Amino acid sequence: MQVICLNCGSSSLKYRLYDWDKKETRATGVVERVTVGGSFILHQVPGRDDVKIAQECPDHKVAIKLIMDTLVHKDHGVVSDTSQITAVGHRVVHGGEKFTQSVLITGEVMSAFRKLSDLAPLHNPPNILGIEAAKAVMPKIPHMAILDTAWHQTMPRSSYMYALPYSWYEKYGVRRYGFHGTSFLYNAKRAAVLLKKDPFQCNLVIAHIGNGASINAVKAGCSFDTSMGLTPLEGLVMGTRAGDHDAAIDFYIMGKENLSPKDIDSILNKKSGVLGITGKMTDRRDISEAAGKGDQRAALAMEVESYRVRKYIGAYAAAVGGVDAVVFTAGVGEMSDAIRAKALEGLECMGIKLDGERNKLAKTRNAESEISAADSKVKVFVIPTDEERVFIEDTVALCEGRYDLHTRFTYRFQNPAFRNTLRDLAFAKECAEKPWLLKAACCPPPGLAAAAA
Repeated sequence: MQVICLNCGSSSLKYRLYDWDKKETRATGVVERVTVGGSFILHQVPGRDDVKIAQECPDHKVAIKLIMDTLVHKDHGVVSDTSQITAVGHRVVHGGEKFTQSVLITGEVMSAFRKLSDLAPLHNPPNILGIEAAKAVMPKIPHMAILDTAWHQTMPRSSYMYALPYSWYEKYGVRRYGFHGTSFLYNAKRAAVLLKKDPFQCNLVIAHIGNGASINAVKAGCSFDTSMGLTPLEGLVMGTRAGDHDAAIDFYIMGKENLSPKDIDSILNKKSGVLGITGKMTDRRDISEAAGKGDQRAALAMEVESYRVRKYIGAYAAAVGGVDAVVFTAGVGEMSDAIRAKALEGLECMGIKLDGERNKLAKTRNAESEISAADSKVKVFVIPTDEERVFIEDTVALCEGRYDLHTRFTYRFQNPAFRNTLRDLAFAKECAEKPWLLKAACCPPPGLAAAAA
């Protein structure tokens, strides 16, 4: 069985083709600048040179056709015919309260996604466009939706309800939904493997920190609370999103600068966060470098972002009654030792003790690392996220009729013997140039582990 997973944004379309029987990724890639001009596809096949092909994609249907044509290309392809693809898994950001797990996409399901677009106006519409385009190009195979919000549907009402007029919840669905669900699911299951525990006996705090960022309290293996709310604006300081702040500020500034609701919404989502503080930067590498050179606003951005993460770690550890591990994931969480270190400052009182050297060494997106000190009561892991693997496993399980809620379903990556071959190969190449990466790695590839020993 070969499945393709698609992650459709407003102007980009990421894909991954996976051979379920051979347990291998056949190809990955992205079509960039869809609908905006200057479109191109970047196509990657393990063991081959990357391929970049320029082709205008005025809509998502053309972009998906470009992906299909590339997958069967006589020089760049990996399958002889697209009929070899048996199912498609689509990322859908918002499933509201209706969807608690991944689902086969039907007309009724699509109608529900359209109704939910008001709750995720920046995300659900392009997700829907991608599904419609893919179904037009591949009409004879099943299409599945994997929802960011589904993981968080185990939250208790005390976690997801706001202290606002209850009628807003009844009429408009105003409540906390949370996002990054597939990332949190993957990390929760992998953390349990690293802890050598049953996942439903684990309490965790997982920090998914990238340009978009959120943090998740996991109690007994299930989502208990999360920092993003009705929309992805609430919670942590992000690349361009404000995160938590006094809502009255918005009305105050609207009056002072004569701004409309649309104006202030744009500022909060696109001109705030670390960009708002620095005035010019969102890439944490640039911010860290600028801070090191004496840029006070860059230093302030790092302090504010890290302090927000630290507050949430403390709050969520208390909320679940103590944690077995803190996990960092996503681009910044996986690669910024400075943000991780600052986020954990002063948490020794909670049994969280960082190994500074291992933290500095743990800069790879291809291996899981442990960065806690030997005598830390709480483990600290860096786990490279793999949302697409969740897409693939859910899609195949739905096709085979064995899929269920994650509380009753076991993923392949929960097996202690599980290996990600592509990441193992990439990590081996990294270690050839940076052998110190092995010092922090939890479970390096067998050959590398033997060499290190």
